Amino acid sequence: MEGSAVMNRWRWWWVVCVVFLVLHGGTSAQQVPCYFIFGDSLVDNGNNNQLSSLARADYSPYGIDFDPRGPTGRFSNGKTIVDVIAELLGFNGYIPPYVTASGRDILSGVNYASAAAGIREETGRQLGGRITFSGQVRNYQNTVSQMMDLLGDENTTANYLSKCIFSIGLGSNDYLNNYFMPQFYSSSRQYTPEQWANILIQQYTEQLRILYNHGARKFVLIGVGQIGCSPSELAQNSPDGRKCVQRINSANQIFNNKLRSLVDQFNGNTPDAKFIYINAYGIFQDITSNPARYGFRVTNAGCCGVGRNNGQITCLPFQTPCPNRNEYLFWDAFHPTEAANIVIGRRSYSAQSASDAYPFDIRRLAQL
Repeated sequence: MEGSAVMNRWRWWWVVCVVFLVLHGGTSAQQVPCYFIFGDSLVDNGNNNQLSSLARADYSPYGIDFDPRGPTGRFSNGKTIVDVIAELLGFNGYIPPYVTASGRDILSGVNYASAAAGIREETGRQLGGRITFSGQVRNYQNTVSQMMDLLGDENTTANYLSKCIFSIGLGSNDYLNNYFMPQFYSSSRQYTPEQWANILIQQYTEQLRILYNHGARKFVLIGVGQIGCSPSELAQNSPDGRKCVQRINSANQIFNNKLRSLVDQFNGNTPDAKFIYINAYGIFQDITSNPARYGFRVTNAGCCGVGRNNGQITCLPFQTPCPNRNEYLFWDAFHPTEAANIVIGRRSYSAQSASDAYPFDIRRLAQL
């Protein structure tokens, strides 16, 4: 009888554990020791908060669904794409911004992203302070020096870094806040879209080489999204506020194709490193083609903003956003909602279709 009671108790606990795991989505162990993030406002989580810049999101209603204590500097109502990826990689908490990362916290990775940042140094200058791609890479080099102090020597640090994920998502501002802003920049008069993409890829490549020379081995290159479909561009350049601006999207695709080719070049020339490309443009295109499948009802206007398509300007301080945020693809004139970031983040981590990631997804990269 006693053995039977023990067995029943064991079965009961087993059922409880299974139910818990089902309800809570399972518990995944941390798959890589650290995650380093380079990018712009799509993934900035607070680095611009202390800058003299118009590109800031450290005020309400930004972050309304993220932290009850108030906005963190994320340009969304909630989580960003890299927050979602960090969760899926098994991190216990989000990757800290460079401005606050210190001590042993840096061993889990650092987010260097800065709103308005571009591959080009001059990109975004009309918005004020920002940390360009080269500036973010310099900040990473400072982090590596600190890590060597913590880990003891260069070889130990190099071995540690070789297992980490490095995600890079830049280029959007080189179009939004440079090439397609002729009132501030002469680039579109000087270069064709093909020439401009070549210039960007050349400078992008230089920064990747620096990262490689300072320990990075697992690279995630995130392509530029459909900028021509953002509420901002629809408000300014679309006749009906719905039809995407093709000349902008075409230029974005030229850049993305070259970025995807860069993956092949690096994988062929750096056998001890692995590069993958995330097709953010294609994922976004699929969402806008089948919005109902993902629960979206509004794909051409911001949940928060001013003017046509809520795309004339980003959220005003203390503005009341739409209540049905999960039904909106865009949070403001440029940036996705948390609901959209979750879809993009999940498909980046675990490809839903063959075109989502090349040659494979982040989940596989983490296993290598």
